[in-house]
Amino acid sequence: MSATIYLSQNGYDNLKKELHTLKTVDRPHIINQIAEARDKGDLSENAEYDAAKEAQGLLEARISKLENDLSNSRVIDESQLSTDSVSLLTKVTIKNPKNNMEMSYAIVSESEANLAEKKISASSPIGKGLLGKKVGEVVEIQVPNGIVNFEIINISRL
Repeated sequence: MSATIYLSQNGYDNLKKELHTLKTVDRPHIINQIAEARDKGDLSENAEYDAAKEAQGLLEARISKLENDLSNSRVIDESQLSTDSVSLLTKVTIKNPKNNMEMSYAIVSESEANLAEKKISASSPIGKGLLGKKVGEVVEIQVPNGIVNFEIINISRL
């Protein structure tokens, strides 16, 4: 049994959209590539065929993972979230007391994490370290470079 995956409505919709694209666009495209490669003759020495079959395997694995994730997902009603402490689907502003640098991150599920968009996974070291903490608390978080302290400045809804 797989663990429940908590998502925002937007995250859930994005996964459904990706799954639809994989099934309706990418899968038929790879099937055509396999058919074209098969038509070229001897499959034992056909690099195009081997590449297309490998791409098909990767695609089917991704489709299977998305179907599993969607079947185990629960959409969180963001309007019901409390901002008393850091939780999934909250935005937290933290400050590094050593250099006074402030950063804001959204705490999201693993499937929605995207550092470029300042969305970190609740299962990441920083995400785990911040969960359940309140404004004003200073938390010690173990990161690859050692232990870093962060002060929680603000918690808000996404």
